[in-house]
Amino acid sequence: MEKISLAIIDDHEVVIDGLVSMFLSNAEIEIVYTTTSPKQLLDFLRQNNPDVLLLDIHMPEINGIDLCQTIVKENKSIKIIAFSSFDDTNFVKQILRKGASGYVLKNVNKQTLFEAIKAVHNGEEYIDENIKKLLVHLSITGQRRSMFEIPLTKREKEILKLIAEENSNQEIADKLFISLRTVETHRSNLIQKLNAKNTVSLVKEAIKRGLIN
Repeated sequence: MEKISLAIIDDHEVVIDGLVSMFLSNAEIEIVYTTTSPKQLLDFLRQNNPDVLLLDIHMPEINGIDLCQTIVKENKSIKIIAFSSFDDTNFVKQILRKGASGYVLKNVNKQTLFEAIKAVHNGEEYIDENIKKLLVHLSITGQRRSMFEIPLTKREKEILKLIAEENSNQEIADKLFISLRTVETHRSNLIQKLNAKNTVSLVKEAIKRGLIN
C-alpha cells in the first residue's frame, strides 16, 4: 500500500518533533518534509508534490492564511489542513475560502489527526468536531464564540496599545526602537488575528474583546 506523503510547517520545532514521533508508528502516512520557514516550504513545494500539508496558521514571517492561498495557487493538487491553536470561527472560514481542505486544533488526539489526513487525501473536507459546534452556533445565533482567547504576544499588546493611542507606524517604531517594517508586520498580524478590516475596526474589536481599555 502506498503511503500518504505528508509535509509539515510549524514555527515551533518542538511541535514538529512531536508530530514526527507520532507518525513513526503509522504505516499509512510518511512525513517527507518539515520546516519552520515559509520560504523554504514554498521552495520545496515548487520541486516536490506531497499529498497533504499540515499548515500552522500563526507564523512570524507570514500569515498562514496568505501562505495557504499562495500554495493553492501554485499547486492545486495538494491538500492542506490548517493545524492551529485558534478556534475562532473567522480563522476557520477564511482559510477554508483560501483553499484549505481541513481545520484541526492542536489539542486533538493522534487518531483524530490520522483520520483528518486520510479524509482530505481522499478528497473530503475535515473540520474538527469542536470547530463544527462553533460554526453551528454562529450560523444559528450570528454570534462568534471561541473556546480560547486569541493569544497576543507581549510586543503585539504593546503595539496594539500604541495603535489605539493613534500613533503612526513610524511613531510606534521610534518609541519601541524597532524597524518600521516590523511594526507593519505586527499591525498586519493583529488585523488578521482579530479579523479586522482596518485600523479603526481593529481598535473597536480589541476594546470589545477586552484587549485594551
